[in-house]
Amino acid sequence: LTFFSPSGYNIKKNDAIADYIYYLPLDGPYNSSRFIDLVNPTLAFFVKYEFWHFYIKALHKKKIPVFVISAIFRPSQIYFKWYGFFFYAILRRITHLFVQDQASLKLLYNKRLTNVTVSGDTRFDRVVKNKLLAAPVNYLEEFKNQQPVLIAGSTWPADESLLIQMINNWQNDWKYIIAPHEINSTEIEKLRWQISLPTILFSELAETDPLHLAEKQVLIIDNVGLLSKLYAYGNIAYIGGGFGAGIHNILEAAVFGLPVVFGPKYEKFKEAKELVNLRSAFSINDYAGLIDCIRSLSENELERKDIATENQHYIESKCGATNIIIGYLKMNYPKLDTSY
Repeated sequence: LTFFSPSGYNIKKNDAIADYIYYLPLDGPYNSSRFIDLVNPTLAFFVKYEFWHFYIKALHKKKIPVFVISAIFRPSQIYFKWYGFFFYAILRRITHLFVQDQASLKLLYNKRLTNVTVSGDTRFDRVVKNKLLAAPVNYLEEFKNQQPVLIAGSTWPADESLLIQMINNWQNDWKYIIAPHEINSTEIEKLRWQISLPTILFSELAETDPLHLAEKQVLIIDNVGLLSKLYAYGNIAYIGGGFGAGIHNILEAAVFGLPVVFGPKYEKFKEAKELVNLRSAFSINDYAGLIDCIRSLSENELERKDIATENQHYIESKCGATNIIIGYLKMNYPKLDTSY
């Protein structure tokens, strides 16, 4: 199992999910050929947008089947432009593409790529499993103290500036959990001292008297790997990234029935657009939009219950991609061990 960015690798580097877990060397003619020669895989899988030219070329040259799962395509992408022949060549070397929707299938068919199956997004299966297996997080109940909680996950400075303003100025009985995307001690301390309410770091919970935990109103998560479990303790979720390159995973919060709020840059995310249309996710453009949205949701418990039901039905209806992919492998590669 390989990763290209620290955000994934640091969480899974010591996990028993694979025999070997490491970074994928930078894509290039030497790196890719050397890596594929050393690993000598039976099959190779890339996820969503990971179309590495030299790796896929090296796999194709050695006749190793290569698959892309949970892919999604849009007409604006370079593969479908008249000048995108270099990138189109990458797609032609892929053995089979498992895509999220019919629109992606149609685009590929129009480009004479027919080795395609609509499977959906495997993340839906993953978040449902995460919810079922989620273990309690120590000291969270003591911190929550039966009060409503807003959880801000994978936040960036642009998100945090709005959240800090809301936390410092909105008079209410809510508590807040903030899990920044980047865990840097300097930035964590900077965030902490901008907040006027009683604040504690996750690393300090074990050393704090449970009675004093109940007095804290803001918890800042200063480690990685906890976020998907934290949503079990929330009532509203804010997901970061929407004022930058794009929002982070909203399904981890939605699977717990939380209304989800995020910034304006979400158009590339199919699930975000669908949940916005269902009125169980909400996009904001500025501080005024944030405070209006959070205030409305916080004051309407019945609406939050309806959203929880809507999100549950939505996610259940989208599950099954993993079984479709495994079913294809069993049929076409009967000697492959898919028991794990």
